[in-house]
Amino acid sequence: MARALGFDFGTTNTVLAMADGPATQSVAFTSVAGTADSMRTALSFMKDPGLGAAALKVEAGHAAIRQFIDNPGDCRFLQSIKTFAASALFQGTLIFAKRHTFEDLMEIFVRRLRTYAGDGWPADVGRIVAGRPVHFAGASPDASLATARYNEALSRFGFPEIHYVYEPVAAAFYFAQHLKADATVLVADFGGGTTDYSLIRFETHGGKLTATPIGHSGVGIAGDHFDFRMIDNIVSPAIGKGSLFKSFDKLLEVPTSYYANFGRWNQLSIFKTSREYADLKTLVRSSLEPEKLETFIELVEHDEGYPLYQAVSATKMALSAHEEAEFNFPPLGRAGRKTVRRSDFESWIADDLARIEGALDDVLATTNTAPETIDKVFLTGGTSFVPAVRRIFIERFGQERIETGGELLSIAHGLALIGERDDISQWTA
Repeated sequence: MARALGFDFGTTNTVLAMADGPATQSVAFTSVAGTADSMRTALSFMKDPGLGAAALKVEAGHAAIRQFIDNPGDCRFLQSIKTFAASALFQGTLIFAKRHTFEDLMEIFVRRLRTYAGDGWPADVGRIVAGRPVHFAGASPDASLATARYNEALSRFGFPEIHYVYEPVAAAFYFAQHLKADATVLVADFGGGTTDYSLIRFETHGGKLTATPIGHSGVGIAGDHFDFRMIDNIVSPAIGKGSLFKSFDKLLEVPTSYYANFGRWNQLSIFKTSREYADLKTLVRSSLEPEKLETFIELVEHDEGYPLYQAVSATKMALSAHEEAEFNFPPLGRAGRKTVRRSDFESWIADDLARIEGALDDVLATTNTAPETIDKVFLTGGTSFVPAVRRIFIERFGQERIETGGELLSIAHGLALIGERDDISQWTA
């Protein structure tokens, strides 16, 4: 049988894995940013006179981030493309006067990956198995629309077969390869944009692994939300959130909508060219704390979005290992150096944690599954390292039943392994 390609198209990172029988391996990508077996799900577009008047220089992953940082005013940057997939409101975006649909963006991204993979891209792919979340991110996500868009984009590559598998099911299959006995497994997959659960019964009959899906659930909350909570509580107050300005004889609060632009670091570059940003600059004269708004403006003018998110990510990672961590972001001056306590961070994300735990309640309740009947709990994804997240599962299931591993690779490799099976229809979403 031709080879199977597992495609984990993530909100934050994308991984491809190939299967050839029982063995799997990640596809390696080499770009100007180096070689890696995962790629940031991002694209950048820039005019390049050397390519012709209408041609654009397109990069993906960390190469896209580098192109954007080196050419902030001349480069169009898009990240977390996956979050648009299930939105009927997203009908496309203009990139240097040319409209691109979601399908176009996904196709361009995969083509860049194929270029970066070079000879490592398999020439004899018989089927591609793409992961999808149980519930897509967004206010009113349309899963069928997202799947149709995925299908259109991937069909442009001529793959003989295209299949879709829930991401936590793929992670569960990867984990199940190491089971020593039949087991009921709960998988919690924490991505950048969604948290997904799958409850599956694994059994071995005649030497072949079989699975019985018991239930699935998910919620559009994950690591990206945690990053924004940290920024909203540490950075935003230092640059004017909650401050006042004079409007005739009234005192009004600076609109909070300005600070929503920190939801994605690249939004600050878009904000720079907006009418809203022009309005913000006019508030400096009437602000009671003008120095804070001036600092906000400096962050935007000097394109400090990416360094800011790097500082936030470093602090969040440190808090997973320590009760306190230093937030260090020099462009904020004195306000950019602060000791952050884990207890404060956990209070900031309390509502997000409640929704994550609520989705866990849903899968247990809808399947009428008691926690004590679950044999193994497999946590995957970077957010699974956050102690407050892990505590949810320790309190429910006990430390001895919880396992982790393959945080970036488990889904792609599980997808590739499923792609090798004759009974693939038993596993598809």
